Amino acid sequence: MAGFVFENDAYDPEVNIKVIGVGGGGGNALNCMADSGISDIEYIAVNTDAAALRNSKATSKIQIGSKLTRGRGAGNKPEVGERSAEENKEEIASALKDADMIFITAGMGGGTGTGAAPVVAQIAKEMDILTVAVVTKPFLFEREQKMLQAERGIAELRKYVDSLIVIPNEKLLCGLDKPLTMKESFSLADDILKTGVRSISDLITDDGFINLDFADVSTIMKGAGYAHMAIDHGEGKDKATDAAKAVISSPLLET
Repeated sequence: MAGFVFENDAYDPEVNIKVIGVGGGGGNALNCMADSGISDIEYIAVNTDAAALRNSKATSKIQIGSKLTRGRGAGNKPEVGERSAEENKEEIASALKDADMIFITAGMGGGTGTGAAPVVAQIAKEMDILTVAVVTKPFLFEREQKMLQAERGIAELRKYVDSLIVIPNEKLLCGLDKPLTMKESFSLADDILKTGVRSISDLITDDGFINLDFADVSTIMKGAGYAHMAIDHGEGKDKATDAAKAVISSPLLET
């Protein structure tokens, strides 16, 4: 059960939703979304890493900072990611054209996602597009410097987005029955990013029992600041109640 529990029977086919995966972490989450079959959404990958873009499942791909990085990535330097996005601002703006709502996904703490995601958000803000960012913070087993960079990047991103969902990766490991490998940990983070985006986009694009259209979502999320997401499930006759209680006590509700 997702923390966003609304459904909609007034789907407006004219609503244009785009997901922007920025950097390696954002690109991985975008691929996860594409594989899951989330429809009625355009996927845009933004990266300094040319090889990662070649393997992306995005509808559109934007290589940023080719003059600066020569397609080799930002080297875990957010300032390089920022300058790279600035280098291609016009191309990013063109990709966002006609969007009613965008989701920015990124793993904060590295170079491209941390530095470029705020630039993408600033461009969207200037275009008056409803912008929701769903980003992760590093696991504790990653470098302390990465966490510091993530905190700075999140603070910068917050200036430009309407709603910001921050998922602390370490919290994802709470309550698991068995330890995860590093690869499994990152895959879990990708899946949570995917679920965060899908939970909100489904409010607009899915048929259901509660009438919630894009205008409602926009009213709720426009200028909302930090938002929260929690995910759980229940079983048996009290499954809804059990899931709701689990969601309320979820460690992901910490901002």
